[in-house]
Amino acid sequence: MPTLHWLTRAADLRAALHVPYRLLEEPPDLSTGDPDASNMLIQGDNLEALKALLPFYAGQVKCIYIDPPYNTRSAFEHYDDNLEHSKWLAMMWPRLELLRDLLAEDGSIWVSIDDHEAHYLKVIMDEVFGRKNFVANAVWQKKSSPQANSIWLSDSHDHILVSAKDKETWRPNLLPRTEISDARYSNPDNDPRGPWTSSDFTISLTGGQRGAQYAKTGESNNIYEIVTPSGRNLWPAKGRCWGTIEPKFKELVKDNRIWFGKKGNNVPRLKKFLSEVREGIVCMTIWPRNEVGDNQDAKREIVKFNSNEIFATPKPERLIQRILHIATNPGDLVLDSFLGSGTTAAVAHKMGRRYIGIEMGEHAISHCVPRLNKVIDGEQGGISKSVGWQGGGGFRFYRLGPPVFDEEGHIRSDIRFSVLAAHVYFSETGHPWRGNDDSPFLGLHDDRAYALLYNGILDDKGNVLTRATLSAIRAEIAREDAVFDGPLTVYGEQSRLTPATLDREGIVFKQTPYDIKAHT
Repeated sequence: MPTLHWLTRAADLRAALHVPYRLLEEPPDLSTGDPDASNMLIQGDNLEALKALLPFYAGQVKCIYIDPPYNTRSAFEHYDDNLEHSKWLAMMWPRLELLRDLLAEDGSIWVSIDDHEAHYLKVIMDEVFGRKNFVANAVWQKKSSPQANSIWLSDSHDHILVSAKDKETWRPNLLPRTEISDARYSNPDNDPRGPWTSSDFTISLTGGQRGAQYAKTGESNNIYEIVTPSGRNLWPAKGRCWGTIEPKFKELVKDNRIWFGKKGNNVPRLKKFLSEVREGIVCMTIWPRNEVGDNQDAKREIVKFNSNEIFATPKPERLIQRILHIATNPGDLVLDSFLGSGTTAAVAHKMGRRYIGIEMGEHAISHCVPRLNKVIDGEQGGISKSVGWQGGGGFRFYRLGPPVFDEEGHIRSDIRFSVLAAHVYFSETGHPWRGNDDSPFLGLHDDRAYALLYNGILDDKGNVLTRATLSAIRAEIAREDAVFDGPLTVYGEQSRLTPATLDREGIVFKQTPYDIKAHT
């Protein structure tokens, strides 16, 4: 597969490995609503925030939507054009890698971008997610009129590049049917099955079978004479054949599924009933502004929350609603690591999705928090009326805290058990930790058990592997799986069991902090 090369590519491909794991600290005065809500708003560098989320959410996010800074030669100052592209690509690559690791196997990622970097972004997304997992390039009409000061062509669209984690697993939801989509159905013959539309009953002999409603046993069997109700004798046009074999055609005529026109004299067409079509319609890749809104809609929505500042590239709530409708169901987890004014979080909240939003600057407090507070209070802007939003729910606000490990790779003395447990379990299994912080037993994965002795988790028994602490660990494992007798990995300060005992018991002992990976 072709790859894209830029000035700092070699270092950028390794950048995610060297990002430190940081703590997430919650200042309670900025969290709002239901304290048990799983929604998160994180203030901090999104690269470090994504790394901090891995031990808890790897493989859990159903939909990622990001609107990264567009590289318009003003995103980075004091660089020539070549280095400008390199800086932008260097920013995107490690973030895409971490986003991929957070994405569920049946998940998808949607990235808004304009013409400056869209085609370069497509190439690196193909590398990170796999070219076979590319889904589509949706084109959003963001403007309604041309820019009078444009020198060349006035751009009126943005791209939304869509890739799946695994295209064979991911399936999009259909869009709701509309009055416009149903308007082409009618009932000129008063068929009791209701409105219908018709389609060509012939298929090409040279263009394959694509579009045929019924499978044929052979192309020659689909060439026969049809006599219309008016008595007209018909054969397929040159190079074409009927859509099915003659016996099947007669069954369709008997079932009143063939339309010869009001006078019974036309070339036959196949009737398709509205009652038999799918409940929704497949989304097309052209998204006009009358369907999903445009920049002006987005700016009007933002003004309601903050009249002092307008974002340069806002997105309307209807645009995000379409993405989340296609890519998620209620209760699914949505992630936006370039949250901006908070649109994705607001829409996800109103649509009953769980969400994680990351915003680096003061916009997290000045824009995102007030906007989500108003959503919780039941504000009626954007998509609120169309989804019946009345308010409720909550979110928890976090800031990035210090790294889990110091500069020498040692565990910081103030690290809580739950933080280290999540890190250990993720580094061993590649999966997020879902255990309790009151037990040394971390969980089972691929027929192996994992345990951590740290921070006095067993009270007076200490953080040393002994017969007593091993017995306590075994008891906790038995509570989950009474017949488990597989291997066990234990992290602790030291082991007082002999190598022979460890081998006989199927135990791998790893010493903290030395055997804990600072980077995974």
